[in-house]
Amino acid sequence: MVAGHQPEKAVADVTGAGLRVGVVGGSVAGCALAIAAVRSGADVTVYERSDGALEDRGFGIVVPPPLHAELVGAGYLDAGMPTAPVPSRVWLTGEPGQRTARELARQPAAVTPCHWGLLWRTLRARADGVTYHRGRPVTEVLRHPSGGAVIRTAESEARYDIVVGADGPRSVTRAAVAPQVRPVPARYVVWRGTLPLDVLAAHPHLGELVRTAWITLGFQGGHGVFYLIPGAVEGSRLLAYALYGPPPPPSWTAGREEYVRRVAEEHFPADWADVVGRGVHTSLACHDVADFHVPRVAEPPFLLAGDAASITRPHTASGATKALQDALCLERALRASSSAAEALRRYADERSDEGARLVALGRRLGQAMVERTPDWAAMGPVEVAEWSRATLDGAASYLYGGAER
Repeated sequence: MVAGHQPEKAVADVTGAGLRVGVVGGSVAGCALAIAAVRSGADVTVYERSDGALEDRGFGIVVPPPLHAELVGAGYLDAGMPTAPVPSRVWLTGEPGQRTARELARQPAAVTPCHWGLLWRTLRARADGVTYHRGRPVTEVLRHPSGGAVIRTAESEARYDIVVGADGPRSVTRAAVAPQVRPVPARYVVWRGTLPLDVLAAHPHLGELVRTAWITLGFQGGHGVFYLIPGAVEGSRLLAYALYGPPPPPSWTAGREEYVRRVAEEHFPADWADVVGRGVHTSLACHDVADFHVPRVAEPPFLLAGDAASITRPHTASGATKALQDALCLERALRASSSAAEALRRYADERSDEGARLVALGRRLGQAMVERTPDWAAMGPVEVAEWSRATLDGAASYLYGGAER
């Protein structure tokens, strides 16, 4: 717990008072939903499958600045949690024979980058009064004949008024709510990595750039995204990136870092390729890109949140954002309702369409930025703005500033 901190307590007459809520999954989504429920007066138990140190997960994420401010104001996040906000997005591409990238455009697109582990640690500390079981995978959730639902693990069985599924893409809870929903794979992958900041020492112009903007570096068949995040050590920074493109061929046996370096050397300008190739990664993973959404994200007594409810292609940068918005919605729904069932219906009415919207947006962005990339070298500020508006097709996205208008 955070020393000296007591989260805001819910008023006595809210709907959640007296409810027993079980949360399956204890990462970012699970902790945020647990906070929402306990703030509404519920007795909350969280079941997390991993017995490892979740705070050690070091990948970068971004959230919209207004959402970050709302979460701080509401007491979900500590104002002192390190972030690395920047106000702008810079579009770059490489050109034959040039060592450095050419700037295509700048857009006002403010983001608040975070360290996943630090975000989880803050939410976990704010979940005061929650019973948190680590290393307790849930084997089954099912309706109880007398109402509510049962959560089963290898060690125990317990009944709850509401079961929140925040257990990610392979959700046990989703299997009880929407067993027909399956991920739809894309034909490309995303590499996520973090590098120590000293990789920028030989390229001070890049260091100056990422301190004031986040970067999209386009190439034929994919793109890279770069931004700074806080490090796990107080006061430190890491360079986070996501690299989209085809998966390694089956014949590739040289290792993950070597493949990322090869892609960077093939497609990036020399300075950016040197940054990716020079450093020793503090984290690196390859993820198959896929998406899905559950048509209705709550069916009493079950509720789905975060990646258990929907996954969009990562171009929307909405994973943590949607989970945190899900939590705020649940708290509002519990406070505004006269029963748990009514609260879940309110939640489903508000959040179900958002998953479908984000999946559609992610597919358009994936097609435009990976599957059918434009001729980046022929583009400038006007062309990037026109391409952005056409790709968004009227959808709002904090990653594109005012481009949707």
